[in-house]
Amino acid sequence: MKRFAALFLALESTTRTSEKTAALAAYFREAPEQDRLWTIALLSGRRPKRAVTASRLAEWAAEAAGLPGWLFEESYAVTGDLAETIALILPPPRAPEPATLTGWITRIRGLALLPEPERRGAVLAAWAALDGAERFLFNKLITGGFRMGVAQGLMTRALAQATGIAEPELALRLMGDWTPDSTTFSALVLTGDPGADLTRPYPFCLAHALEQQPEALGAPSDWAADWKWDGIRGQAVLRGGRFSLWSRGEELVTDRFPELAELGDRLPGGTVIDGEILAFSVEGGGAPLPFAALQRRIGRKTVSRKLLAEVPVILMAYDLLEEGGRDVRAEPLAARLAALRRLVEGMPASAPLRLSAPLAFADWAELTALRAGAAAAGAEGVMIKRLASAYHVGRRRGDWWKWKLDPMTFDAVMVYAQAGHGRRANLYTDFTFALWQGDALVPVTKAYSGLTDSEFAEISAWVRRNTLERFGPVRRVAPDLVFEIAFEGIRESPRHKSGIALRFPRMLRWRRDKPASEADTLEAAQALLKARR
Repeated sequence: MKRFAALFLALESTTRTSEKTAALAAYFREAPEQDRLWTIALLSGRRPKRAVTASRLAEWAAEAAGLPGWLFEESYAVTGDLAETIALILPPPRAPEPATLTGWITRIRGLALLPEPERRGAVLAAWAALDGAERFLFNKLITGGFRMGVAQGLMTRALAQATGIAEPELALRLMGDWTPDSTTFSALVLTGDPGADLTRPYPFCLAHALEQQPEALGAPSDWAADWKWDGIRGQAVLRGGRFSLWSRGEELVTDRFPELAELGDRLPGGTVIDGEILAFSVEGGGAPLPFAALQRRIGRKTVSRKLLAEVPVILMAYDLLEEGGRDVRAEPLAARLAALRRLVEGMPASAPLRLSAPLAFADWAELTALRAGAAAAGAEGVMIKRLASAYHVGRRRGDWWKWKLDPMTFDAVMVYAQAGHGRRANLYTDFTFALWQGDALVPVTKAYSGLTDSEFAEISAWVRRNTLERFGPVRRVAPDLVFEIAFEGIRESPRHKSGIALRFPRMLRWRRDKPASEADTLEAAQALLKARR
């Protein structure tokens, strides 16, 4: 655990990618193999399930530290992070243990099986055996909230440096439905048996946002374009008679979209398709439904017949990665699209598979005009892809671009503030914003990104001076500051007092030039909702 804690501190202490990569590579060369495996699992989102509730941990920690509940709450409000608060207030360890990361994770996973008195004793014993960063990490792991600021691509790069195996090959080996219980470091990373998991998807090819005019890309004839669909990215995999559907987050979602299982009977063996899972109405020739409809099915383990009928889905295909069992990712996009078209056109019209048809454009001005109609087509914008490009791993600048519609915006008043986490735990970074409804401010959304560190520092100082009430870690502040809020979508939401919910809200800028009285109204936001219907 000390080695893993040292890695965590090394990663948290720098923002330089080269230094993070070097620290990870050294760890992957030196740590015990089972700890390396668990580290890969943690960094790729395969965390142990929550073993103890946050309220119980807070209660036990306050008792162990000899603090009254109110003082613990005040300490928590200052740090803004439960795991960090507990690590700081507890007395020094009495009986340090040199256990490995794997050893501690094994204990954490066993806690859920214990009656509460024994669970409490085991947690107190762990706190007495751990110090500093080790204690903090234990708290994060026990609550199921462990995060480390490392992208999977960076982890793969570090593994490549440590093992000498090429990054694309490692990226493929780390995909699929594996856990530390079902494999070993050697089998997963060093051996990489391609037959070990027939359902394994390929690493997704990602696009960069186009931040300039498309004319800068060169000749239009070198590029293909299609709609950027507003759904869930997915890969359909059919190998060895087994059909599986994967989300971009490496989550197996086959059971959540049972109507797509028909593709297992329709597609030829050895086929892998990249596309978008879309809520889709087949009436009148077919059209995508709003993302809000698909949200009704996201996260559900089982889907009722009623919901299946109300929100049917299809796979909108836009790339072919494997054909007849042959990996075709290295072939030019033009060839892959031609093969995909042949495949989809050979399917019956009733099959839940559609081709993301290319957008025909003679010049960039014509594509710009097409992009303006994306919302009417049920899309977020357009994708622009180089016809000669391979299907690469991750995000590589130059070949794939996403050119989204400009976001919707309104100006809102900040009414609540909460401290951030990690390196921003001493800053207020999570804010609630409200719009006017008559003479009252109605909360409409939360946002925590879009500003610079210096702006967050300035706002944090303002929050401390202008707090009106405290609710644990949350501060109600004077309704004086106005921010332009950008968002990708808006929908009706009976669960919210405002009656609306935003998709991907973020702070576009701090409107220092605008008094709160001139912020936008809830009626203006509702007008945006009507305009997008």
